[in-house]
Amino acid sequence: MSNPAPVTDWVHDFDHTDPRWTDNPFPIWDELRAKCPVVHTDRFLGVYLPTTYEAVKEISYDTEHFSSRRVVVRNVRPEPPQPAPPITSDPPTHKPAKQILLPPFTPDATVKLEPRVRAICNELIDAFIDQPSVDAAAHYTKHIPTRAIAHMLGIPEKDGDLFIKWIHEILELGIHDDAVLMRAVGDMTAYFAEQIEARKIHPTDDLISTLMNARDKDGRPLSDEHVQGSLRLLLIAGIDTTWSGIGSSLWHLAKTPTDRERLIAEPELLPTAIEEFLRAYSPVTMAREVMKETTVSGCPIKPGNMVLLSFPAANRDPAVFPDADKVIIDRKENRHAAFGLGIHRCVGSNLARMEMLVAIEEWLKRIPDFRLDPSRDMKWSEGTVRGPRQLPLLLGKAA
Repeated sequence: MSNPAPVTDWVHDFDHTDPRWTDNPFPIWDELRAKCPVVHTDRFLGVYLPTTYEAVKEISYDTEHFSSRRVVVRNVRPEPPQPAPPITSDPPTHKPAKQILLPPFTPDATVKLEPRVRAICNELIDAFIDQPSVDAAAHYTKHIPTRAIAHMLGIPEKDGDLFIKWIHEILELGIHDDAVLMRAVGDMTAYFAEQIEARKIHPTDDLISTLMNARDKDGRPLSDEHVQGSLRLLLIAGIDTTWSGIGSSLWHLAKTPTDRERLIAEPELLPTAIEEFLRAYSPVTMAREVMKETTVSGCPIKPGNMVLLSFPAANRDPAVFPDADKVIIDRKENRHAAFGLGIHRCVGSNLARMEMLVAIEEWLKRIPDFRLDPSRDMKWSEGTVRGPRQLPLLLGKAA
């Protein structure tokens, strides 16, 4: 496992895993945006980073020069890349792969899942509401999407700790340690292989069976590899991103009592506030692989490099969002890119919004008074999904 050298020049040698980036990336993005719309580093075998909304948008819609076959920047680039359709698919295979996943994530389907998500939130709160403090990341935020996606997949919710372990190994440790990543992918593959084989004998009414029963554009069943890849996508994309969004929202409300008090007084404002939390604390940075030479915002882009497609940096661009560095919970115009842009816009956005809304709504109903615990450390995740991994809170009114 490598130990990267600290960054001394963000413009020419950035590192999205540097502890300073992990703890507080916003001033770094501001510095980079002021210098250049697209910066480059030789780390991770060569990576570009667009820093403006316009540059991120341009790359997102350009499937000719930028491939989605790799969606995470790492120290190695094995061939062939691990497929996770549709997120790792390019046209023309992308559209049919995405259409297979759309029905379980429609607004109507999401509404049907809402009672279970509310129950999960309250079961979790029951376990610590009488305590003076709690690590909300460990005991609340990470379990909500984990148990919700397990419910949808028809797998035991108690297996959630396994999923969380694999996600940490794939999205964080695996950036610098390929052996850890491949072991996690192997474990996940073996787990889902058992689930698939069981359903071949005893079909079920869940999302795994939906994928197994799906047909491609030629009317053929999906291969086990395709089903496995889509399940990896649903597990990873459906858990870490939403858990991070819920955690960042709670973190903001813990340190901003005026916003917390306003949402309690005006609960109808919560959907608008969730959109602002998504903009201001967007959890997801995706990657693309440069396939052909091109220019973006006047900057030359060379093949053989990756691109960190930073939707969080785009959402902090003052050219698009007035007072971009401020969290304005009643922001009227908010065309944020938290769920991506272009053909790969998140298929689970309805589910993520619902989970965030329900998680914050139920928390505020039952725990209206809370604040950061100054005696314990906050910890943010490293890599391309950003959210609190330790969120120590004091519960109840201050003494």
